[in-house]
Amino acid sequence: MRVKYNTRGIVLARTHVGEATTLVTVLTPDLGLVQARAQSLRKPGAKLAHALTTFAESELVLVRGKDGWRVAGAVLGENWFVKLGEADARARAGRVSGLLLRLVAGEAPDAKLYPIINSFFEALATLPADAHEAVEVLAALRVLAALGLDSGDIPSDTTLFALPLLDTVFAERSRYISRINTGIAASGL
Repeated sequence: MRVKYNTRGIVLARTHVGEATTLVTVLTPDLGLVQARAQSLRKPGAKLAHALTTFAESELVLVRGKDGWRVAGAVLGENWFVKLGEADARARAGRVSGLLLRLVAGEAPDAKLYPIINSFFEALATLPADAHEAVEVLAALRVLAALGLDSGDIPSDTTLFALPLLDTVFAERSRYISRINTGIAASGL
């Protein structure tokens, strides 16, 4: 008998496999980064389609089988793609998500990544557009630190994106961007 895992997750990427199946890459708080097959997701009227769009945060039922993870159920919680609104905020979310996907090889049970990405999306959705650059820089630096690719000081905890903190990050952005580039270089990518 297979065990069902109920968890919350943010869909970071989707890859089409076959005619109707989609491979979704989901970041969860307890299982970390997981790739799961979603059967018949590309068919018209698919029940799980709205809950498994890119940047959707959903309650998921995942089943581990001999061929890997499979999505058995999903209920949409937040659609960050819609909440982010403008294309610039979506592009920033895509860059940080892409960085995370490039740096994490395969599945990674790392509980530190989910709160970083969740608070990053929340900050992009609620803070003014002139703070988004600092939010992106700080989120990228926090992802690198969580993966062990940056050992410098990071202002505040992993879930705080307050405006005074972002003003400090923006003022010193060249130093932080240099640290991000050094972390990416250290990863060997």
